[in-house]
Amino acid sequence: MRRSAFLIAVLTILAPLHAGAAERAVVLPPPAYDPPAASGGEQKLVVAGGCFWGVQGVFQRVKGVSRAVSGYAGGAKETARYEKVSGGDTGHAESVEITYDPKTVSLGELLRVYFSVAHDPTQLNRQGPDAGAQYRSTIFVANADQEKAARDYIAQLSDSKAFFAPIVTTLEPLRAFYPAEAYHQDYLLRHPAQPYIVYNDLPKIDDLKRLFPSLYRESPALTN
Repeated sequence: MRRSAFLIAVLTILAPLHAGAAERAVVLPPPAYDPPAASGGEQKLVVAGGCFWGVQGVFQRVKGVSRAVSGYAGGAKETARYEKVSGGDTGHAESVEITYDPKTVSLGELLRVYFSVAHDPTQLNRQGPDAGAQYRSTIFVANADQEKAARDYIAQLSDSKAFFAPIVTTLEPLRAFYPAEAYHQDYLLRHPAQPYIVYNDLPKIDDLKRLFPSLYRESPALTN
């Protein structure tokens, strides 16, 4: 489903009436398993959790993240285009590739932000007003450490009943990540007054600052 002109028009009316109503963040415990920082400098993590505008915007504000890029993962290179992915049948999910310094922010801390602030992991093939498999909750694991950390944390949160509904986040092998079109990059930062952003995404930034003050950064990491 595209973020249509009709949807944006509706949110233009609703946003002033519901300021702060979109807060969905959940206070979560840190992961019991958080792999030690590997040698070799910066690491990458690819996650999907609904519209990439908001997910990118959240991780751009996390200390230790040097770059967060909106893009597509899960499908073929030939279909890694917005007009194709929006159909919901390419296998792609709107995703964000996070480049981070594990000496500043750990994989476990990124996963905690992902599950707590960046999206709602109990929504199946949708987030808020956006529906379709391209908006699924998925972690694209690139190695054994990422898979174990993600799988263990999902089990930990499920066992503790941290959410009122089952976690539907899936783990998929990362085969490739394809950056999205230039107009999608830094979208939240460039369009902070757009009603879709105001209602769905800016509360996530507020939640990050409120729940993770030690990780929050005022100056975001831009893609360019």
